[in-house]
Amino acid sequence: MQIAIMGYGVVGTGVAEVICTHAEGLKKRAQEEIEIKYILDIREFPDSPLADKFTKSFDDIINDDEVKVVVEVMGGLTPAFDYVKRCLESGKSVVTSNKELVAAKGAELLKIALEKNVNFLFEASVGGGIPIIRPISQCLAANEVDEIIGILNGTTNFILTKMIREQMNFQDALSLAQSLGYAERNPAADVEGGDTCRKICILASLTFGKHVYPETVYTEGITNITLEDVEYAAAFGSVIKLIGRVKMLDNGKMDIVTAPMLISRDSQLASVDDVFNGIMVRGDATGDVLFYGKGAGKLPTASAVVADVIDCVKHQHARKYLFWADGKPEDVLPFGESFTRLYVRCESDNKEQAFKDSENALTHIKRIYRDGEEDKEFAFVTCEDSYKNLLKSIASLEEKGVTVLSKIRIASL
Repeated sequence: MQIAIMGYGVVGTGVAEVICTHAEGLKKRAQEEIEIKYILDIREFPDSPLADKFTKSFDDIINDDEVKVVVEVMGGLTPAFDYVKRCLESGKSVVTSNKELVAAKGAELLKIALEKNVNFLFEASVGGGIPIIRPISQCLAANEVDEIIGILNGTTNFILTKMIREQMNFQDALSLAQSLGYAERNPAADVEGGDTCRKICILASLTFGKHVYPETVYTEGITNITLEDVEYAAAFGSVIKLIGRVKMLDNGKMDIVTAPMLISRDSQLASVDDVFNGIMVRGDATGDVLFYGKGAGKLPTASAVVADVIDCVKHQHARKYLFWADGKPEDVLPFGESFTRLYVRCESDNKEQAFKDSENALTHIKRIYRDGEEDKEFAFVTCEDSYKNLLKSIASLEEKGVTVLSKIRIASL
């Protein structure tokens, strides 16, 4: 079967490499030879062994009826969305690793795929080389899944691991991640939580059947996490991780958030370190199931993309069922109504009085201590309450002159 690859960056080169070096094995699995006919990129690659496959014109792909499967690894929404939409409308199946595209336009593109009896597959969009879309849609289909909790971004997990293990501050750990190629020159999508948000939106949409748009999800990053926070977390028997979490509530709303959280060292997710990802799926029949591995990288991501290509080849005339309906903002619980516990770090010239004020404002708090605690500094953890009530109580402390330095959710795992 003839396929086209749109984009020849890190993932695109990996896809081409896997297809070329594993040709015989792929032929056996797909029961048909998979051949690259076009590679779309605006750059020149004269030294590539695939130099004769390159084109700068999308029209070559869309107008060629021999091309049955198109791989989109360009990234972003423009022109990826237009190209993918047109491919599906013309009867071509599409495979993508583009999390931004799936998170923003998944419902619309899946609807077109259904109408045209073709496939739109995106295993690589969430966990890179970690299988997660297929297991949720197929292997765990007999379960009522009510919650997914994930460490979904390797860059932020690497940074936090360095802060925890080696007492690096955030900026030094970020610089190291950039020097090793784990973080982009502009790391905002990673460290401000956007990447994790898109991924948990995709998992929520798939699991609960309604499209969750990233702009409806409360999102925090890790840029304000300090070594003091890391040390207090350790004193509380926890580590700090950037978490994407979604839970289906009894009222039919999704409680979904992306934020740093304190994770108990007893949790399976606490030991997911460095650039690795971990995704915990809670099902009524299976209990907790953990998916673990490298969530990015050239060959792991390419492996997931090519696996989807094989599925498209094998299901040319028998569409795989992967679908969710469009969603509305009211499907998502307002973030202030979500219940949580908080770790809070404060500063005051009279910290003992400030702690008493904290006890009055937030009943049943527990004070925690760290080695080397500053004279004006104190920290505590709260009982569970709605986020808006906790914020209101914390604001009342600030009105009394207490400086609130940090407030981080505590995960209930």
